[in-house]
Amino acid sequence: MKKRVSIKDIAKQLNISITTVSFVINGKAREKNISESLTKKVLELVAELNYQPNTLATSLRTGKTKIIGFLVDDISEPFFSGIARRIDEIASNLGYKILFSSTRNDTEKAIELLQIFKDRHVDGYIMALPEGLEEEVKKLIQTDAPVVLFDRYVQDVKTDYVIIDNLSSTYEATEHLIKNNYKKIGFVTIDTLQQQMVDRLAGYESAVKKYNLPAFVKKIKYVNSAASIEEMIKFFKAEKQLDAVVFAANYICLDGLRTFRKLGIQIHKDIAVVSFDDFEILEFCEPPVTAIAQPLEAIAENVMKILLNKLKKAGKPVENTQVSLPTILNVRGSSAKK
Repeated sequence: MKKRVSIKDIAKQLNISITTVSFVINGKAREKNISESLTKKVLELVAELNYQPNTLATSLRTGKTKIIGFLVDDISEPFFSGIARRIDEIASNLGYKILFSSTRNDTEKAIELLQIFKDRHVDGYIMALPEGLEEEVKKLIQTDAPVVLFDRYVQDVKTDYVIIDNLSSTYEATEHLIKNNYKKIGFVTIDTLQQQMVDRLAGYESAVKKYNLPAFVKKIKYVNSAASIEEMIKFFKAEKQLDAVVFAANYICLDGLRTFRKLGIQIHKDIAVVSFDDFEILEFCEPPVTAIAQPLEAIAENVMKILLNKLKKAGKPVENTQVSLPTILNVRGSSAKK
C-alpha cells in the first residue's frame, strides 16, 4: 500500500520546517511573511504528491471537525433543497462540509440521525425542528452545542432561529383574495402543532374575521400524498360553495392540484388558488398560480451567519438571535378578480 504523504514529507523534501509548510497549506503564507517563491514551491509539491490533510488528526488537534449537521423533514422538497444548496455553497467556501439528512417525519429516525451527528462530533447543527425532537434538542442546547433552527421554532426551546413572518404572509394572501371579490375562501393545512403551520392558519383566520367572512378550514392528518388527496376530494365535494382556497405548504398545494384534476375543477374559472411556497411548476399551470415566496437565500445566509458567529465565539456566552424575514406574494392569474 502506498504510504500517505504527510506535511513532514513535504518539509523534508524542500528542506524547510513543518511549520512553514503548515502555514502555506492553511493559507497563512502572506500573514507569516513567507515569500511568494517558497509558497509556490510548497503548493506545487503539494499538488504533485497529491497531499491530503489528515482530517482526524486536524480535528483532534483543533477540537473542530469542520462538519455541520443539517436535519429536515424531506430534503427533496423545493423549500428545503433550495436552502440546503445555498448553505452548502457558503459552507464550502469556508472549508466546512455538511451532513444532509431527512427524517421523513419519523421521530425515531430523527433521534438516530441526531445521535449520528453527535458521534461524528459535528461543530454545529442546522435544523427544521421535527415534531417529537424538542426534548432532545433542549438537551443538546444545554451542552452549549451551536444549534440554529429555521422554518419553525418551539416557544419553550430557547435557541437561535431564522423564520419568516408566517402570520402576516397568509393574512396578506387572504386579504388579496378578499379584495379581488372572493368571499368563501378555504384554507387547507395539516393537523399539527408545528408553530409555522399554526401561525399560517392564524393569519388566514385573522383576515376572514376582519372582513366578517366565514372560515372554511381543512386540517389533513398527513401520512402521504394519496391519503391527502382522498381527504381533499371529500372536502371539496362537501364545500362546493368555495370560490377560493389557500394551501398552507407546497406539498399540500401539489396534492390540491391533483385533487382538482380528479374532480374536474378548473383553476380560477371554478376556484381561485394561492399556494404557500412558490415553486417552478406553479408557473406552468393554466393559469399560473399565485404563491407566497419565501426568501430562500436570505434564510440560508442568516442561518449561516448566526451559526458561524456561534462557532467563532465557542465557549463564550452569546445572546440568542431570532430573525423573522418578510415574504413576497407573487400574484398570478389563479387569483385574478372575479
